[in-house]
Amino acid sequence: MRIGALASGTGSVLEAILEDDLPVSVVVVDRPCGAEKVAERAKVPVERVLRTRFDRGFDRGGYTREVVDALERHRVEVVVMAGYGTVLGRAMHERYPGRVLNTHPALLPSFPGWHAVAEALAAGVKVTGCTVHVATPEVDAGPILAQEAVPVLEGDTEETLHERIKQVERRLYPRTVREFCGSLDGRDGHEGT
Repeated sequence: MRIGALASGTGSVLEAILEDDLPVSVVVVDRPCGAEKVAERAKVPVERVLRTRFDRGFDRGGYTREVVDALERHRVEVVVMAGYGTVLGRAMHERYPGRVLNTHPALLPSFPGWHAVAEALAAGVKVTGCTVHVATPEVDAGPILAQEAVPVLEGDTEETLHERIKQVERRLYPRTVREFCGSLDGRDGHEGT
């Protein structure tokens, strides 16, 4: 199973995936970032598909097609988002239907979107967590593959809570990706052989 990872940040989630020896064929980044160095250390090719516009003029469809082209050059079969900062358009989901995975720092369906940790704190919840799900065109709304709770502690800040969620994410995400890819092997014609 050939995996393509999409990353935009420091690369801590990517590093967890690579340390788990998952078969990552390429890392695609949308900006210069620490994830590039993580990929280079692991000797995984990096494709830069840089996002240059962040206003209403951003061509999400065109940009998404460029990302899909980069993944296809490496014959990717499953896509894992590893802290990717750009919401992709329909072309991604059409090319990889049900095969784009994401991780989110909350127990979905609670607190979807970019500010999940801050929103959980503002709501005063006692428990939040991490969700691994299948990405769909509707952000943070796809089928849930795995979840793990993280308690909210007295005195938690957004940073301290998010770091504890990331510790869970770095363990839960690679394991879930491995299980997901294993389930696809059986559906892709390897049954009974």
